[in-house]
Amino acid sequence: MLTFNKNYFGFAILIFSIEVLIAFFVNDDFVRPYLGDVLVVILLYCFLKSFLKLPVLIVALFALAFSFAIEFLQFLNIVEKLSLEKSKIARTVIGTSFSWIDLLTYIAGIAIVIVVEKYWFKKEIKTVPKSDFKQVGF
Repeated sequence: MLTFNKNYFGFAILIFSIEVLIAFFVNDDFVRPYLGDVLVVILLYCFLKSFLKLPVLIVALFALAFSFAIEFLQFLNIVEKLSLEKSKIARTVIGTSFSWIDLLTYIAGIAIVIVVEKYWFKKEIKTVPKSDFKQVGF
């Protein structure tokens, strides 16, 4: 289950670098709010795949769920509740404003991941067999 995949790690570093450049140098109405959110979920996926040898779909769904959780924390105004509103890092990493559109950008990012993995890298997108659900009581 634990591994180190230099290719995914390299992609994660590349996307992280692009995200940093966007954060510091782009202040527009499309790239930063939308493309940045699409890239962040791809970044999270690549980072997880760097260290976890799990099926594409499982890691993709975890990255999506994590992104949704962060967005939900924004809905709850978690930065203010933790008294971190003066921290630029906390405001940037966690975010400060909930948006339904962000959820769609995360879905778009994961869709890109799945399409790239399936058609470009020709990986099988495995689903969880029904027998596995029975083992955990579903």
